[in-house]
Amino acid sequence: MSASINPTVRRRRLGAELRRLREQKGMTAEEVAGRLMVSQSKISRLENGRRSISQRDVRDLCDVYGVEDERMRESLMAMAKESRQRGWWHAFGDIPYSIYIGLEADASAVRNYESSFVPGLLQTRAYAHAVVTGIQPDTDTEAVHRRVEVRMARQRRIRGSDQLDHFWAVVDEAVLRRQVGSREVMAAQMAHLADLCGEPHVNLQVIPFTKGAHPGMTGAFSILEFPESADTAVVYLEGVTSDLYLEKEADVRRYTGLYDHLMAVALSVTDSRSLIAEYAREYADHEGG
Repeated sequence: MSASINPTVRRRRLGAELRRLREQKGMTAEEVAGRLMVSQSKISRLENGRRSISQRDVRDLCDVYGVEDERMRESLMAMAKESRQRGWWHAFGDIPYSIYIGLEADASAVRNYESSFVPGLLQTRAYAHAVVTGIQPDTDTEAVHRRVEVRMARQRRIRGSDQLDHFWAVVDEAVLRRQVGSREVMAAQMAHLADLCGEPHVNLQVIPFTKGAHPGMTGAFSILEFPESADTAVVYLEGVTSDLYLEKEADVRRYTGLYDHLMAVALSVTDSRSLIAEYAREYADHEGG
């Protein structure tokens, strides 16, 4: 794992500690908001790590919670300072899913289900460009370029010095059948997937059309797990105008069970690789003919 400071994870850990202090004090978020004369939503966003937190915020909250241990206060203040630093992805400008990128950068394992396109960490550059321009046709050329570059940089988590311990991907066969970009782009993408199936830390499975209806038809999602026991797993659901992050144990357990079901329904890794290779040949043969 990368030794650099990850501001997203720092905010999350700091928020969890502030929530623990509030609950230990027996106060509700509404009561704390009233004491500080801020909105309850601000307290909630600080605790779930979705908002930057200043050292002044930490100081005020410590006062409300009666934290007298100077070492603890200093530790929380240091976390607040680190949480406001910029992650590597900020160099690419405004990326709408930057919170997810921050979590992914610190995860030890990711489980990804996709029903419409190849998971971002497994995309070729040409396929990624076609996906971004297809999903967001009004995006200007420079913004498309930045998003593709970020996606390529994220792939160090698959092949690079900062590899995930495990990456599981389950995709619907529609992902292989849907032509994104030219047939040449698809042939290269399928060949790339078949190659990645040989990586020991990558498990790629396909749910064939012959399986009919299955629970994954409700939509794509990801489950991120972290090396630190203090960091609970997160379920990520991407939306059109906003994204959803689920961290409650019951929600994570439900989606983990759903993912296990999808893996059981899907073809084995070996059979999935064979199917992907068939698609690669089909796209390549058609292109050549």
